[in-house]
Amino acid sequence: MTPALSPSRAADFKQCPLLFRFRTIDKLEGPPSPAAARGTLVHAVLEHLFELPAPERTPTAALSLLEPRWRALVDERPELATMIDDDEQLTEESWFAGARTLVEQWFELEDPTCLEPEARELYVETEIDGLTLRGYVDRLDVAPDGAMRVVDYKTGRSPSELFEAKALFQMKFYALVLWRTRGEVPRMLQLVYLGNGEVVRYVPDERDLRAVERNVRAIWDAVVRAAETGDWRPRTSKLCGWCDFQQLCPEFGGTPPPLPEGAGLIALDPARSGAASPSDE
Repeated sequence: MTPALSPSRAADFKQCPLLFRFRTIDKLEGPPSPAAARGTLVHAVLEHLFELPAPERTPTAALSLLEPRWRALVDERPELATMIDDDEQLTEESWFAGARTLVEQWFELEDPTCLEPEARELYVETEIDGLTLRGYVDRLDVAPDGAMRVVDYKTGRSPSELFEAKALFQMKFYALVLWRTRGEVPRMLQLVYLGNGEVVRYVPDERDLRAVERNVRAIWDAVVRAAETGDWRPRTSKLCGWCDFQQLCPEFGGTPPPLPEGAGLIALDPARSGAASPSDE
């Protein structure tokens, strides 16, 4: 067994241990979200646009990718096909219009004809004191002098200061993994918020990343204690209003399902809890 943690699951546990349990042990998933599906589609378009020669990476070319990438997503997840029909406030036309707006917004923030990413949807992994850290980076840019820029696309709006730390934790997590695997601290962490056209940049240093490493170890130690005791108690916050599992939460009058057999091993063993995927991050 090789213990493993992704930034999404680490953030789940920090937010609420019961949320971590629902997603990692019980394998619960919320209903398909039009906003999340649109985000996945836009990510796919921005990833595949870089397959074109630089001069051809135009807004028109990017928009032409929306329909084929959507068909590919529906082939992978057929339940997405009925998602729009099930939402009385949405039409297929309005949903795609939202995706087009996000793609067009990106061209106001970055010029893909001037970019040659080293990698897109890059799987990164390292081991620290027996704990595997892993995840997917949306885009990694590397300058001629070797300086790394880690880029993450967000299709929502930039968060208030209250929630900004959560997004930066994910980016610092990736920076820590890259530092440990490549021996260099990334020069820049860049969050591109397409919802309101804001780019947030952060310059990490070794002290930052050592603090993240200590934080991740503390999170994992807490996960291990919860797995050993079966105590996945909920932690309420303002984020509860967006939780897909309120009806199962004791804080809202719900009852969690019985813990499955071997729940502790499922929480700790990636072979049972599943590897990270791009959609997780």
